[in-house]
Amino acid sequence: MGSQTTLTVATAERMTGLGRRLAALLRPGDLVLLSGELGAGKTTLTRGLGEGMGVRGAVTSPTFVIARVHPSLTGGPALVHVDAYRLGGGLDEMEDLDLDVSLPESVIVVEWGEGKVEQLSEDRLEVRIERTLGGAEADVVDEADGRRVTVTGLGGRWDDVDLTVLGDN
Repeated sequence: MGSQTTLTVATAERMTGLGRRLAALLRPGDLVLLSGELGAGKTTLTRGLGEGMGVRGAVTSPTFVIARVHPSLTGGPALVHVDAYRLGGGLDEMEDLDLDVSLPESVIVVEWGEGKVEQLSEDRLEVRIERTLGGAEADVVDEADGRRVTVTGLGGRWDDVDLTVLGDN
C-alpha cells in the first residue's frame, strides 16, 4: 500500500513550506496528484515544491495553458505542472500536449488529475487538501480556515518512504 500521513496546515506560508519539504522526497519520474476544491491550496503547495526543487519561473496555476514546464536551475529534474481540469481524455491528451521534456526525467504534478492520469504510473503520491472548516467562500488559507492535507504514497516507490517527515518541524 505504501505510506500515508495527515497534516493540518494553518496558513498559506505553511502550505508553501509543506511543498518545500515534499520536494526533498521527490525524484525524477515521480507523479504527484493534487486534489481539493478550488482555492484549497493546490497551486500554493506546488509553488513550494518548485522552490524546494530549485526550478526556474514563477509557479502559477496552469489553467489556461494546461501544462507548464519549469526547468531546474540546479541540475535536478524539471517540474511539469499540469492542470487536468479541462483534460477530458486524460493521458492521451496529455501526451498530445507535446511537452518539451522527458516525463521519466521530470517530476510531474497534476492538479485535478483524479480519474484521468492514474494510468501514467502505478507509483504515485496522492495529496488531498480539504478545508478544516466550512468556509467555502474563502479563497485564501488563513489562520481561521486551515487545511487538512492527506499525503498517500501508492506503489513500491513509496513503500519505504517515511511521509511523517512532512510534518511541521
